[in-house]
Amino acid sequence: MTLLLAIETSCDETSIAIVRNGTGSRPTEVLSNVVSSQIELHAEFGGVVPEVASRAHLEMLEPVLAQALAEANVTPDDIDAVAATHGPGLIGALLIGVSAAKALALAWGVPYVGVNHMEGHLFAPFLEAPDLEPPLVVLLVSGGHTMIVHLKAFGDYKILGSTIDDAAGEAFDKVARYLGLGYPGGPLVDKLARDGDRDAIRFPRGLMDEGLDFSFSGMKTAVINYVRKNRDAENADLCAGFQEAVVDVLVTKTMRAAEQVGANGVCLGGGVAANSRLRERFAEEAAKRNLTCLVPDRAFCTDNAAMIASAAHWRLQNDGPMPLDDGAIPNLKLV
Repeated sequence: MTLLLAIETSCDETSIAIVRNGTGSRPTEVLSNVVSSQIELHAEFGGVVPEVASRAHLEMLEPVLAQALAEANVTPDDIDAVAATHGPGLIGALLIGVSAAKALALAWGVPYVGVNHMEGHLFAPFLEAPDLEPPLVVLLVSGGHTMIVHLKAFGDYKILGSTIDDAAGEAFDKVARYLGLGYPGGPLVDKLARDGDRDAIRFPRGLMDEGLDFSFSGMKTAVINYVRKNRDAENADLCAGFQEAVVDVLVTKTMRAAEQVGANGVCLGGGVAANSRLRERFAEEAAKRNLTCLVPDRAFCTDNAAMIASAAHWRLQNDGPMPLDDGAIPNLKLV
């Protein structure tokens, strides 16, 4: 059995998890998954400030590490390997986590593994459903990425579609900012949309009938133009209509992709996978098609170190440890 400690600092969450075993091993057990959010720090700026994020990671790493070890009821002597997200992400934030992980690996005399953040999201569903088997189609949707991935086998991926402009989470944030809702925009739009009529305002569905790529910039602009012409429009209806348009495109294209490649099932991943309407529609449409569907717990949708540990376990088994001169790669690609 392998006890792996993983660090995630790609953006604005400082997370450390300790996981026993991982994908490909039975059973997988998350012993701890501590996440320290920086939302309040960045709220006054209306978005993530890289320098602020890096400093916060430095301040929080030690207490988060102590909490993760305590919750898992283990000591450094029990750890068999250390992993960290080495990209993509904010370079300063990544370097904090990578440097800490390599230092721990060196001090504890254990292997180090660098993990692709997006691959971590791909492995997140297997923390809850270890018997889930590829091939699968995974919708990865966050503030920085929106893509449909064909997970043919562990380590074998093909991007079937991606955004040509804004990511879905970015579009949510921009609409929220324009409406004066605050930061982070996605959860605020989701909350307000529950009190709105999703059929009151029908916004366009970008590229709905054109392949598997996404475009959310025009959908965001449609909201802005509507508000300029209809100053008395209710924010709840605006949020409900916009959210429905985004979700409609995301779900429709994912199901289309699953049909095209003959996938066994579909999964959600990424921060926007915490959106209540997306989770509802995703499960409904998968059920209509008799597809196996996994909508992860919200704790495994947002950035967290448990998903990094799951991917790292597989990488360690199949590729072996990485050298300690391995760096951080802010623009690291999935494939």
